[in-house]
Amino acid sequence: MARGVPGGYRIWDNRGRRWWGDLYELCPDDLLTELNGPADLARITALLKRYRALKR
Repeated sequence: MARGVPGGYRIWDNRGRRWWGDLYELCPDDLLTELNGPADLARITALLKRYRALKR
């Protein structure tokens, strides 16, 4: 599940009860839609890699 936090968005892991992944300053709409919708692991992984590469 994606949640807004001060400074951007983070991913909350309901099973692990902790934040997971990076802090995103900009709202990645397709990632948020996937996380809060069907949550396909392969698609989430590809989107995370894409946004992580854009941060560099």
